[in-house]
Amino acid sequence: MGSEIFSNGALARAEAANARGIAALQASDCATAIAAFEQATSADPGAGPLWINLAHAYRLAGEHEGERRALESALAINRLDFIAQLRMAQLHQRLGEEQAALQCWQGVRQLASEFPRVSPALAAELAEGERYCAALRARLAAASEGALAIARTSEARDHRRISAFVETALGQRRIYHNECAGLHYPFLPADEYFDRAHFPWLTELEGSTATIAREMRDLLAAPGEELRPYVRMEAGTPDNKWSGLDGSLDWSVCFLWEFGRPNEPVLARCPETAALLERLPLMRVPGRAPNVFFSMLAANSHIPPHTGVTNTRAIVHLALEVPGNCGFRVGNETREWEEGKAFAFDDTIEHEAWNRSNRRRAVLILDVWNPHLSEREREAVACYLAASETALK
Repeated sequence: MGSEIFSNGALARAEAANARGIAALQASDCATAIAAFEQATSADPGAGPLWINLAHAYRLAGEHEGERRALESALAINRLDFIAQLRMAQLHQRLGEEQAALQCWQGVRQLASEFPRVSPALAAELAEGERYCAALRARLAAASEGALAIARTSEARDHRRISAFVETALGQRRIYHNECAGLHYPFLPADEYFDRAHFPWLTELEGSTATIAREMRDLLAAPGEELRPYVRMEAGTPDNKWSGLDGSLDWSVCFLWEFGRPNEPVLARCPETAALLERLPLMRVPGRAPNVFFSMLAANSHIPPHTGVTNTRAIVHLALEVPGNCGFRVGNETREWEEGKAFAFDDTIEHEAWNRSNRRRAVLILDVWNPHLSEREREAVACYLAASETALK
């Protein structure tokens, strides 16, 4: 049933309690079933099916928070548990938690696509979920009219691309492209490293390298300003290429701006850097951008190949501390960081980084708009993202 660390006696108690719970459900006695399944999960907390049984009993009893806690426990054991994901999506739907429901249903659909066949009962549940999601997407489409209005008043190229962007974001259009992990904007060039001519302000950024590096070192040397791991996976996530960096300071960060919100205590201690950031044309979308942070890669560490979330942005690196034997690959092109030099790249193209030295590597990372987006397109993207935050609960 569960982990081998539990005694045979504990497993036997879990099995007996589970059997009592099933019998109580068959007798429509939800209270007894809940008590029995609680005993089963206490005896064997590593058994995901027991938590799903408990969630089912809570569901029948109409106790939503109990169901949520049980499903969260099942997903903490295995984030890819299909039944737990399905029941969580249905719970979000019943409670009117629309953004969470839409996201969870998308995960359910992805998991279901890997099944060669499903039972008629399960197919009916999936179809009902798809109808629900279709209604949410239709409402989001109506709320996105502002972005489409921008398209209608734009010149032909922008009109075509804005319309394709909104239709793609709403799931109404398929685009053949290099896929992003999140939001994709159609028809943008797949540019590994952007031409420096797109960013004339890089010269000012590079001219402040010594000041930024000094403020970074002073900041990180002070107590209470500890770096945090960049990779922090949810409990229950299966082993993957990020497992070696999960919770590790081998790749660590200190944010100045995070998802469009200033980290005031850090900015206050880096005043000249903060002032410079206010002058730069950062990507500014409430709740999304800018993101600006000091990124540390420890000695003898490697960031595995990966891709980013959206091609609407460009990522800028300013090298602050670079020992030898460090490298950065985007697509087919590998570069070495040079202290005091900056470059911009498209992080939706596969990239990786390594530090094979015996000292840390430090860079300042910030995000700006993809230079191939026009001003009207940037306005449309920001409008769509704002609508997606407010249209759904």
